[in-house]
Amino acid sequence: MADDGDRHRQSRLFTDDDGEFDADRAREESLPVEDGEVIDTDDLADHQRYVEDRGIYDERNRVNDLTGKEWKYATKSVIPEGYPPAVQHDLRSEHGGQKPPRLCAELIGRFSKAGDTVLDPFAGVGGTLLGASFCEHEGTGLREAIGFERTRRWIEIYETVLERENEERRARGEPPLAKGDMRHGDCAELIDGVPDDSVDLLLTDVPYWHMDELEQTRNERETRESKLGSFDSATGAPDASDAETDGRDATADADSETDPDDRQTKAEWLDDMAGKFDQFTDAVAPDGHVVVFIGDMYREQSYEFLSADLARAIESTAPLTLAANLIWYDPTKDLHVYGYPFSFVPSMVHQNVLVFRLEDEGESDD
Repeated sequence: MADDGDRHRQSRLFTDDDGEFDADRAREESLPVEDGEVIDTDDLADHQRYVEDRGIYDERNRVNDLTGKEWKYATKSVIPEGYPPAVQHDLRSEHGGQKPPRLCAELIGRFSKAGDTVLDPFAGVGGTLLGASFCEHEGTGLREAIGFERTRRWIEIYETVLERENEERRARGEPPLAKGDMRHGDCAELIDGVPDDSVDLLLTDVPYWHMDELEQTRNERETRESKLGSFDSATGAPDASDAETDGRDATADADSETDPDDRQTKAEWLDDMAGKFDQFTDAVAPDGHVVVFIGDMYREQSYEFLSADLARAIESTAPLTLAANLIWYDPTKDLHVYGYPFSFVPSMVHQNVLVFRLEDEGESDD
Protein backbone atom coordinates (compact mmCIF):
# COMPACT_ATOMS: atom_id res chain seq x y z
CA MET A 1 0.00 0.00 0.00
CA ALA A 2 1.26 3.48 -0.83
CA ASP A 3 2.54 5.40 2.16
CA ASP A 4 0.82 8.52 3.43
CA GLY A 5 3.20 10.75 1.53
CA ASP A 6 2.31 9.16 -1.80
CA ARG A 7 -1.39 9.27 -1.08
CA HIS A 8 -1.34 13.02 -0.54
CA ARG A 9 1.27 13.86 -3.18
CA GLN A 10 -1.34 15.41 -5.47
CA SER A 11 -2.65 17.61 -2.66
CA ARG A 12 0.80 19.12 -2.13
CA LEU A 13 1.25 19.79 -5.84
CA PHE A 14 -1.78 22.08 -5.96
CA THR A 15 -1.07 24.82 -3.46
CA ASP A 16 -1.56 28.56 -3.54
CA ASP A 17 1.03 31.24 -2.73
CA ASP A 18 0.50 30.69 0.98
CA GLY A 19 1.08 26.97 0.71
CA GLU A 20 -2.60 26.14 1.19
CA PHE A 21 -4.42 23.59 -0.95
CA ASP A 22 -5.86 25.22 -4.10
CA ALA A 23 -9.04 23.29 -4.89
CA ASP A 24 -9.83 25.34 -8.01
CA ARG A 25 -6.45 24.55 -9.51
CA ALA A 26 -6.90 20.86 -8.73
CA ARG A 27 -10.30 20.84 -10.41
CA GLU A 28 -8.81 22.48 -13.50
CA GLU A 29 -6.55 19.44 -13.76
CA SER A 30 -9.66 17.18 -13.57
CA LEU A 31 -8.78 15.81 -10.14
CA PRO A 32 -11.67 14.72 -7.92
CA VAL A 33 -11.98 17.25 -5.11
CA GLU A 34 -14.36 17.12 -2.16
CA ASP A 35 -14.41 19.18 1.03
CA GLY A 36 -11.16 20.88 0.06
CA GLU A 37 -9.19 17.69 -0.50
CA VAL A 38 -8.27 15.56 -3.49
CA ILE A 39 -10.16 12.26 -3.40
CA ASP A 40 -7.89 9.24 -3.55
CA THR A 41 -10.17 7.09 -5.71
CA ASP A 42 -7.85 4.10 -5.27
CA ASP A 43 -8.64 4.19 -1.58
CA LEU A 44 -12.42 3.92 -2.02
CA ALA A 45 -14.19 0.75 -0.92
CA ASP A 46 -15.58 -1.64 -3.52
CA HIS A 47 -19.09 -0.33 -2.89
CA GLN A 48 -18.06 3.32 -3.38
CA ARG A 49 -17.48 5.38 -6.47
CA TYR A 50 -16.72 9.03 -7.07
CA VAL A 51 -19.35 11.02 -9.02
CA GLU A 52 -17.92 14.14 -10.59
CA ASP A 53 -19.10 17.38 -8.94
CA ARG A 54 -21.35 15.40 -6.56
CA GLY A 55 -19.07 13.42 -4.25
CA ILE A 56 -18.84 9.76 -3.26
CA TYR A 57 -21.80 7.49 -3.94
CA ASP A 58 -22.28 4.37 -1.83
CA GLU A 59 -23.85 1.58 -3.89
CA ARG A 60 -25.38 0.13 -0.72
CA ASN A 61 -27.75 3.11 -0.67
CA ARG A 62 -31.27 1.65 -0.83
CA VAL A 63 -33.14 4.91 -0.17
CA ASN A 64 -32.08 7.24 -2.97
CA ASP A 65 -29.36 8.07 -5.49
CA LEU A 66 -27.68 10.78 -3.41
CA THR A 67 -23.99 10.91 -2.68
CA GLY A 68 -22.76 11.19 0.87
CA LYS A 69 -22.54 14.97 0.95
CA GLU A 70 -25.92 15.27 -0.81
CA TRP A 71 -27.41 12.91 1.77
CA LYS A 72 -25.96 15.06 4.55
CA TYR A 73 -27.64 18.16 3.12
CA ALA A 74 -30.92 16.29 2.62
CA THR A 75 -31.10 15.30 6.29
CA LYS A 76 -31.70 18.89 7.35
CA SER A 77 -35.06 19.02 9.09
CA VAL A 78 -35.94 22.44 7.65
CA ILE A 79 -36.26 23.30 3.95
CA PRO A 80 -35.87 27.12 3.94
CA GLU A 81 -36.83 27.75 0.34
CA GLY A 82 -39.18 30.18 -1.34
CA TYR A 83 -40.13 29.00 -4.81
CA PRO A 84 -40.84 31.85 -7.26
CA PRO A 85 -43.88 31.52 -9.50
CA ALA A 86 -42.93 29.19 -12.34
CA VAL A 87 -44.15 26.14 -14.27
CA GLN A 88 -47.31 27.93 -15.46
CA HIS A 89 -48.05 29.13 -11.94
CA ASP A 90 -50.93 31.30 -13.15
CA LEU A 91 -52.79 28.13 -14.11
CA ARG A 92 -51.75 25.92 -11.21
CA SER A 93 -52.67 28.58 -8.65
CA GLU A 94 -56.35 28.06 -9.46
CA HIS A 95 -56.02 25.09 -7.12
CA GLY A 96 -55.80 26.25 -3.52
CA GLY A 97 -53.51 23.44 -2.39
CA GLN A 98 -50.95 23.05 -5.18
CA LYS A 99 -47.33 22.58 -4.20
CA PRO A 100 -44.20 23.78 -6.06
CA PRO A 101 -43.12 21.06 -8.52
CA ARG A 102 -39.46 21.67 -7.73
CA LEU A 103 -40.10 21.16 -4.02
CA CYS A 104 -41.78 17.89 -4.95
CA ALA A 105 -38.77 17.01 -7.12
CA GLU A 106 -36.46 17.63 -4.17
CA LEU A 107 -38.47 15.31 -1.92
CA ILE A 108 -38.68 12.68 -4.66
CA GLY A 109 -34.89 12.84 -4.93
CA ARG A 110 -34.57 12.23 -1.18
CA PHE A 111 -36.93 9.27 -0.92
CA SER A 112 -36.68 7.36 -4.19
CA LYS A 113 -34.25 6.19 -6.85
CA ALA A 114 -34.18 6.60 -10.63
CA GLY A 115 -36.76 4.34 -12.26
CA ASP A 116 -38.87 4.08 -9.11
CA THR A 117 -42.63 4.56 -9.09
CA VAL A 118 -44.14 7.56 -7.30
CA LEU A 119 -47.85 7.78 -6.44
CA ASP A 120 -49.91 10.84 -5.49
CA PRO A 121 -53.45 9.75 -4.54
CA PHE A 122 -54.59 13.39 -4.13
CA ALA A 123 -52.84 14.74 -7.21
CA GLY A 124 -54.65 18.04 -7.72
CA VAL A 125 -52.97 19.93 -10.58
CA GLY A 126 -50.07 17.50 -10.68
CA GLY A 127 -47.24 19.06 -8.66
CA THR A 128 -45.92 15.61 -7.73
CA LEU A 129 -46.13 14.36 -11.31
CA LEU A 130 -44.34 17.45 -12.62
CA GLY A 131 -41.70 17.05 -9.92
CA ALA A 132 -41.10 13.45 -10.98
CA SER A 133 -40.63 14.66 -14.56
CA PHE A 134 -38.16 17.36 -13.49
CA CYS A 135 -36.03 14.69 -11.83
CA GLU A 136 -35.14 13.31 -15.27
CA HIS A 137 -33.39 16.50 -16.36
CA GLU A 138 -32.69 18.44 -13.15
CA GLY A 139 -32.41 15.74 -10.52
CA THR A 140 -31.35 12.13 -10.19
CA GLY A 141 -33.32 10.47 -12.99
CA LEU A 142 -36.85 9.96 -14.22
CA ARG A 143 -39.45 8.35 -11.99
CA GLU A 144 -42.66 6.74 -13.14
CA ALA A 145 -45.44 8.91 -11.70
CA ILE A 146 -49.10 8.04 -11.07
CA GLY A 147 -51.72 10.51 -9.89
CA PHE A 148 -55.33 10.11 -8.78
CA GLU A 149 -57.67 13.10 -9.06
CA ARG A 150 -61.46 13.16 -8.83
CA THR A 151 -61.92 16.71 -10.21
CA ARG A 152 -61.72 16.80 -13.98
CA ARG A 153 -60.84 20.50 -13.99
CA TRP A 154 -57.58 19.90 -12.11
CA ILE A 155 -56.59 17.16 -14.54
CA GLU A 156 -57.23 19.49 -17.45
CA ILE A 157 -55.03 22.13 -15.82
CA TYR A 158 -52.22 19.61 -15.33
CA GLU A 159 -52.39 18.62 -18.99
CA THR A 160 -52.42 22.26 -20.13
CA VAL A 161 -49.51 23.13 -17.83
CA LEU A 162 -47.46 20.25 -19.21
CA GLU A 163 -48.27 21.23 -22.79
CA ARG A 164 -47.35 24.89 -22.30
CA GLU A 165 -44.25 24.10 -20.26
CA ASN A 166 -42.97 21.75 -22.94
CA GLU A 167 -43.60 24.32 -25.67
CA GLU A 168 -41.40 26.76 -23.77
CA ARG A 169 -38.75 24.10 -23.10
CA ARG A 170 -38.56 23.16 -26.78
CA ALA A 171 -38.24 26.83 -27.69
CA ARG A 172 -35.25 27.03 -25.33
CA GLY A 173 -33.75 23.87 -26.81
CA GLU A 174 -34.47 21.83 -23.68
CA PRO A 175 -35.91 18.29 -23.66
CA PRO A 176 -39.63 18.02 -22.84
CA LEU A 177 -40.97 16.83 -19.50
CA ALA A 178 -42.42 13.33 -19.46
CA LYS A 179 -46.16 13.05 -18.94
CA GLY A 180 -47.31 11.33 -15.77
CA ASP A 181 -50.12 8.80 -15.56
CA MET A 182 -52.98 10.97 -14.26
CA ARG A 183 -56.10 8.90 -13.52
CA HIS A 184 -59.57 10.37 -13.00
CA GLY A 185 -61.66 9.03 -10.13
CA ASP A 186 -61.90 8.41 -6.41
CA CYS A 187 -58.59 7.42 -4.84
CA ALA A 188 -60.32 4.84 -2.63
CA GLU A 189 -61.40 3.00 -5.79
CA LEU A 190 -58.41 3.70 -8.03
CA ILE A 191 -55.92 2.32 -5.51
CA ASP A 192 -57.30 -1.17 -6.18
CA GLY A 193 -55.79 -0.93 -9.67
CA VAL A 194 -52.25 -0.46 -8.35
CA PRO A 195 -50.41 -3.75 -7.71
CA ASP A 196 -49.25 -4.51 -4.19
CA ASP A 197 -45.68 -3.46 -3.33
CA SER A 198 -45.30 -1.59 -6.64
CA VAL A 199 -45.00 1.98 -5.32
CA ASP A 200 -41.62 3.13 -3.99
CA LEU A 201 -42.77 6.55 -2.79
CA LEU A 202 -46.20 7.88 -1.99
CA LEU A 203 -45.96 11.69 -1.96
CA THR A 204 -49.11 13.72 -1.48
CA ASP A 205 -50.76 16.80 -0.05
CA VAL A 206 -53.90 15.66 1.75
CA PRO A 207 -57.23 17.45 1.31
CA TYR A 208 -57.47 19.54 4.43
CA TRP A 209 -60.13 19.42 7.09
CA HIS A 210 -62.91 21.63 5.75
CA MET A 211 -60.87 22.57 2.67
CA ASP A 212 -63.31 20.93 0.23
CA GLU A 213 -65.99 23.40 1.26
CA LEU A 214 -63.55 26.28 0.97
CA GLU A 215 -62.52 25.18 -2.51
CA GLN A 216 -66.15 25.11 -3.61
CA THR A 217 -66.67 28.70 -2.51
CA ARG A 218 -63.25 30.01 -3.59
CA ASN A 219 -64.38 30.96 -7.10
CA GLU A 220 -67.94 31.87 -6.17
CA ARG A 221 -67.04 35.06 -4.35
CA GLU A 222 -64.06 37.33 -4.14
CA THR A 223 -61.81 36.82 -1.15
CA ARG A 224 -62.68 39.46 1.38
CA GLU A 225 -59.92 42.00 1.80
CA SER A 226 -58.13 41.88 5.12
CA LYS A 227 -59.03 44.86 7.31
CA LEU A 228 -55.62 44.80 8.96
CA GLY A 229 -53.37 44.37 5.95
CA SER A 230 -49.77 43.22 6.16
CA PHE A 231 -46.47 44.63 7.34
CA ASP A 232 -45.04 44.25 3.85
CA SER A 233 -47.83 45.57 1.68
CA ALA A 234 -50.47 48.26 1.68
CA THR A 235 -52.85 46.15 -0.38
CA GLY A 236 -53.93 43.87 2.46
CA ALA A 237 -54.61 40.26 1.63
CA PRO A 238 -51.83 37.89 0.56
CA ASP A 239 -51.14 37.73 -3.15
CA ALA A 240 -50.63 34.12 -4.20
CA SER A 241 -49.05 35.27 -7.46
CA ASP A 242 -46.06 36.79 -5.66
CA ALA A 243 -44.49 33.45 -4.79
CA GLU A 244 -45.05 29.74 -4.94
CA THR A 245 -47.13 28.89 -1.86
CA ASP A 246 -49.67 26.31 -0.85
CA GLY A 247 -52.50 28.78 -1.38
CA ARG A 248 -54.11 27.98 1.97
CA ASP A 249 -54.45 30.87 4.38
CA ALA A 250 -55.16 28.83 7.47
CA THR A 251 -55.58 31.85 9.73
CA ALA A 252 -58.20 33.42 7.51
CA ASP A 253 -60.07 30.12 7.48
CA ALA A 254 -61.79 31.15 10.69
CA ASP A 255 -63.75 33.73 8.67
CA SER A 256 -65.21 31.21 6.23
CA GLU A 257 -68.89 31.68 5.49
CA THR A 258 -69.55 27.97 4.93
CA ASP A 259 -72.53 26.62 6.83
CA PRO A 260 -71.11 24.91 9.95
CA ASP A 261 -73.66 22.13 9.55
CA ASP A 262 -72.05 21.17 6.23
CA ARG A 263 -68.55 20.88 7.66
CA GLN A 264 -66.80 17.60 8.28
CA THR A 265 -65.73 17.43 11.90
CA LYS A 266 -62.04 17.07 12.59
CA ALA A 267 -62.62 13.59 14.03
CA GLU A 268 -64.46 12.56 10.86
CA TRP A 269 -61.70 14.01 8.68
CA LEU A 270 -58.99 12.20 10.65
CA ASP A 271 -60.87 8.89 10.45
CA ASP A 272 -61.34 9.35 6.70
CA MET A 273 -57.67 10.16 6.07
CA ALA A 274 -56.41 7.33 8.29
CA GLY A 275 -58.69 4.84 6.53
CA LYS A 276 -57.48 5.93 3.11
CA PHE A 277 -53.81 5.63 4.05
CA ASP A 278 -54.53 2.17 5.41
CA GLN A 279 -55.79 1.33 1.90
CA PHE A 280 -52.81 2.96 0.20
CA THR A 281 -50.13 1.07 2.10
CA ASP A 282 -50.78 -2.25 0.34
CA ALA A 283 -49.41 -0.64 -2.82
CA VAL A 284 -46.23 0.64 -1.12
CA ALA A 285 -43.10 -1.50 -1.34
CA PRO A 286 -41.71 -2.79 1.99
CA ASP A 287 -38.73 -0.40 1.85
CA GLY A 288 -40.75 2.51 0.46
CA HIS A 289 -41.79 5.77 2.09
CA VAL A 290 -45.03 7.68 2.52
CA VAL A 291 -44.50 11.46 2.58
CA VAL A 292 -47.39 13.79 3.42
CA PHE A 293 -47.72 17.58 3.29
CA ILE A 294 -49.93 18.93 6.08
CA GLY A 295 -50.17 22.44 7.50
CA ASP A 296 -51.45 23.39 10.91
CA MET A 297 -54.41 25.75 11.30
CA TYR A 298 -55.58 28.52 13.55
CA ARG A 299 -59.35 28.44 13.85
CA GLU A 300 -61.86 29.95 16.21
CA GLN A 301 -59.12 31.32 18.47
CA SER A 302 -57.49 27.90 18.78
CA TYR A 303 -54.34 26.46 17.19
CA GLU A 304 -55.14 23.18 15.49
CA PHE A 305 -52.06 20.94 15.53
CA LEU A 306 -53.26 19.04 12.46
CA SER A 307 -49.86 17.58 11.62
CA ALA A 308 -49.62 15.84 15.00
CA ASP A 309 -53.28 14.80 14.91
CA LEU A 310 -52.92 13.33 11.43
CA ALA A 311 -49.68 11.53 12.28
CA ARG A 312 -51.30 9.88 15.31
CA ALA A 313 -54.42 8.94 13.34
CA ILE A 314 -52.42 7.36 10.51
CA GLU A 315 -50.11 5.47 12.89
CA SER A 316 -53.07 4.13 14.85
CA THR A 317 -54.83 2.81 11.74
CA ALA A 318 -52.33 2.10 8.96
CA PRO A 319 -49.18 -0.08 9.24
CA LEU A 320 -46.99 3.01 9.11
CA THR A 321 -44.48 4.50 11.52
CA LEU A 322 -43.61 8.19 11.62
CA ALA A 323 -39.91 8.40 10.79
CA ALA A 324 -39.45 12.18 10.51
CA ASN A 325 -41.17 15.53 10.42
CA LEU A 326 -39.60 17.97 7.98
CA ILE A 327 -40.53 21.64 7.85
CA TRP A 328 -40.89 23.54 4.61
CA TYR A 329 -40.32 27.17 5.58
CA ASP A 330 -41.19 29.73 2.90
CA PRO A 331 -39.19 32.89 3.74
CA THR A 332 -40.91 34.85 0.96
CA LYS A 333 -44.40 34.53 2.42
CA ASP A 334 -46.02 37.79 3.52
CA LEU A 335 -46.53 38.47 7.20
CA HIS A 336 -49.98 39.65 8.28
CA VAL A 337 -50.94 41.31 11.52
CA TYR A 338 -53.62 38.82 12.52
CA GLY A 339 -55.11 39.60 15.93
CA TYR A 340 -53.17 42.83 16.47
CA PRO A 341 -53.22 44.44 19.00
CA PHE A 342 -55.44 42.20 21.10
CA SER A 343 -54.35 38.61 20.52
CA PHE A 344 -51.29 36.76 19.24
CA VAL A 345 -52.27 34.83 16.12
CA PRO A 346 -49.47 33.16 14.08
CA SER A 347 -48.78 34.15 10.52
CA MET A 348 -48.26 30.72 8.98
CA VAL A 349 -45.05 30.54 6.92
CA HIS A 350 -44.37 26.81 7.17
CA GLN A 351 -45.75 23.43 6.16
CA ASN A 352 -45.09 20.10 7.84
CA VAL A 353 -43.84 17.21 5.74
CA LEU A 354 -44.56 13.94 7.56
CA VAL A 355 -42.31 11.04 6.55
CA PHE A 356 -43.62 7.53 7.25
CA ARG A 357 -42.11 4.13 6.61
CA LEU A 358 -43.87 0.79 6.61
CA GLU A 359 -43.80 -1.08 9.88
CA ASP A 360 -41.60 -4.13 10.10
CA GLU A 361 -43.69 -7.27 10.46
CA GLY A 362 -42.31 -7.70 13.95
CA GLU A 363 -43.38 -4.19 14.96
CA SER A 364 -47.03 -4.71 14.02
CA ASP A 365 -47.24 -7.74 16.29
CA ASP A 366 -46.06 -5.88 19.40
